[in-house]
Amino acid sequence: MRRCDAHPTSATWGARCGNSARRVLRGGTGTRGQTSRPVSTHHTIPHGPLLTKVGGRIADGRVLELIQRFLKQDIMEDLKRWTPISGTPQGAVVSPLLANIYLHELDVEMREAGLVMVRYADDAVVLCRSREEAEAALARMRAWVGANGLMLHPDKTHVGDCRVEGQGFEFLGYRFEAGQRWVRKKSLMALRDKVRARTPRNRGHSIACVIAALNPILKGWYGYFKQAHRFTFSSIDGFIRRRLRAMLRKQQHRPGQGRCLRDHKQWPNSFFADLGLFTMSEAHQLARQSRCGNN
Repeated sequence: MRRCDAHPTSATWGARCGNSARRVLRGGTGTRGQTSRPVSTHHTIPHGPLLTKVGGRIADGRVLELIQRFLKQDIMEDLKRWTPISGTPQGAVVSPLLANIYLHELDVEMREAGLVMVRYADDAVVLCRSREEAEAALARMRAWVGANGLMLHPDKTHVGDCRVEGQGFEFLGYRFEAGQRWVRKKSLMALRDKVRARTPRNRGHSIACVIAALNPILKGWYGYFKQAHRFTFSSIDGFIRRRLRAMLRKQQHRPGQGRCLRDHKQWPNSFFADLGLFTMSEAHQLARQSRCGNN
């Protein structure tokens, strides 16, 4: 099963050919002020109604049996084995498709109510013009969710004005706040952890080899988060170069973190550029110049 359209609405994304997370972000999520942020229902989707909805769209009994096996797969937790009666396997390839099928009626209801909801699999944001409209949208969604055996995430579901600092929301790895797009802290820390794992000071590889191993990670991360605020990229670039300078210091049997002026003079930014290090801030600047040139 490569895709499931399920008569999609224009705001339905995820697990559909051509509708990636990057595309929904390019669509301008958060451009309106008030947002109602209901999220994460995959843990509570009831199997019976879900299989009924799937059966209404798929006639092949072998496929239906395979899906049922996905849902009934035993789970091992704290050395205890149990069989789930609700929810879809988190991370499984079929889970976003099943979410699209089960939540399609919610898409239709919200659209018919005149609400703008952007949904990626089981994660959704409703864009509204006023707090009253956002509160009404959340109430409507709560009613639909409760009537269909689901539960909204108690911590992440909220109403706020994404133009105001402190009232933003997280969606698809980004943080939308104060009218800007930032990378959420969890995504930043995940990247830093990957960089740390590949730049230990006691590693005996040459800096050129380390850079060659880092570049695919950096390019892929930038390719997804390139719409974030530009300050994000200069901060990451500086962190990576500090890690590399610390490795070079260690190779010279000098302790330290690679932060001093002497290190910057001995290994300037151009030194790493000549070795082919991918620089996010430079890539972002080139992308902005290209867009300006096309306008």
